[in-house]
Amino acid sequence: MMFSKRSTRTRISTEGAVVQMGGHPMFLGKDDIQLGVNESLYDTAVVVSSMVECIVARVGKHADVADLAKHSTKPVINALCDSYHPLQAIADFQTISEHFAASGKGKLEGLGLNGLKIAWVGDANNVLFDMAISARKMGVDVAVATPKGYEIPKEMLEIIEKAGEGVKSPGKLVQTNVPEEAVKGADVLVTDTWVSMGQEEEAAKRLRDFAGFQITSELAKRGGAKEGWRFMHCLPRHPEEVADEVFYGHRSLVFPEAENRLWAAISALEGFVVNKGKIQ
Repeated sequence: MMFSKRSTRTRISTEGAVVQMGGHPMFLGKDDIQLGVNESLYDTAVVVSSMVECIVARVGKHADVADLAKHSTKPVINALCDSYHPLQAIADFQTISEHFAASGKGKLEGLGLNGLKIAWVGDANNVLFDMAISARKMGVDVAVATPKGYEIPKEMLEIIEKAGEGVKSPGKLVQTNVPEEAVKGADVLVTDTWVSMGQEEEAAKRLRDFAGFQITSELAKRGGAKEGWRFMHCLPRHPEEVADEVFYGHRSLVFPEAENRLWAAISALEGFVVNKGKIQ
């Protein structure tokens, strides 16, 4: 486990998954290893992969984890980068699938829920990007509401669009700057931090820009969310992002979502390490 960014859920879930599967996790934080600084990524990938069965990397630039994967002789799992957070996406859709399968909503096809609508209200970040990519593949619609200037970048929109190629009924993605428009008809309301790691110097400006984007029961009612709507957040949560009434209320799936990070890590390790890349 090579983490150049701090972590709570990702570290605990990954270490827990390795232990439950009979392995031994080794953690290297930013003070133990500086990827690409004292040693090239090529050298690091070749040496480390010769001694372990898998590398789980939590990095800044996506290019770093891509380089590790390119030169490693063992599987490399992306535990977060500036563009993606795939383990979170697995946990998110497992949570959605578990809830709506139990409630009888929609027709399940694997983890997909064709026709389901997710409303994302807040910053367009790596968690959203992977959620939108996965949703498009599974026929789930995503409506994104961000302040002006915080929309999904063009290059990421192209990646999300491409994810639907070959899918019979790909999910639709729409963007707006009005939260009420995004939540209309939504089954799930989602948000995340407004200030991601590395954006601390922008905090004051971001808090001003995101005023009015807090998820509340009133917003859901005003915008016309589905009667049985639910709420999700990958954590850590800050009060300005979502009201207590929602976060701790009966509509919240936040804590089952967090627990599913463990099962997401287990599924990734099982698929790439135990089953040698044969994903079920």
